[in-house]
Amino acid sequence: MNFNEVVSIGDTYLLPLISELYGLEGYEIQLIPPHDGGRNVVYTCEKEGANAKILRIAFLPDRSREDFLGEVEYVRYLFEHGGSVSNVISSRKKKLLEEITYNNHTFFICLFEKATGKMLVENHYRYRDGAPITEYFYNCGKVLGKLHHISKGYTPVHRRHHFFDKFNAEYIDKLIPESLPQLKEKLVELLNTLQGLDRNQETFGMIHFDYNDGNYSIDFDTGQISVYDFDNSCFGWYMFDLASVWGNGVGRR
Repeated sequence: MNFNEVVSIGDTYLLPLISELYGLEGYEIQLIPPHDGGRNVVYTCEKEGANAKILRIAFLPDRSREDFLGEVEYVRYLFEHGGSVSNVISSRKKKLLEEITYNNHTFFICLFEKATGKMLVENHYRYRDGAPITEYFYNCGKVLGKLHHISKGYTPVHRRHHFFDKFNAEYIDKLIPESLPQLKEKLVELLNTLQGLDRNQETFGMIHFDYNDGNYSIDFDTGQISVYDFDNSCFGWYMFDLASVWGNGVGRR
């Protein structure tokens, strides 16, 4: 099943059911154009006098019910403990995750509060007027640091995957062709080095795993950052998130 097929099914079947499940009657529901690497069908839900929301329909078979529950429970935990994240919204059945089956295909449904502000790219990569760029870097690190601090006290009910559940010798063997044996050998060597790194409570826990300026919005009145898109979150080193935001920001410029 592809993106366009899901949009078609959504128009005729899914969206009416979702509106009833989440009380979205009267909301204008608009499709957000897909981006490269996206795995979901996403909509904005807006209504005068109400906070805007983001609807996500996941349709690919690459994640299980356990994966989705692990994600949304983690987001709710972060929000309830003061993390600057877009909170997940419970359905009328008080569920963080809803499932709808159509023609033997299961769709996983989540609804989130829409983050205040907009992404840097939507502001042509210009920071807010009258504020130094150092404020942005500080806020970016402060928000991430708070998420990591909260994560140190997090005990999951539905557990997300571990870094090495995906990134291991078997994965490298499938990813790298036999024609590049030296590259394959070097990557396995690096993974073995990572296996030996410390994994105590202060260094290792639940992380975003895709922390960059495409996955948070900035309130251009205050500079506040709100984080979303936790569907890659997993157990890993907190340092990975720092490396990710550097590599996707200053590091690539």
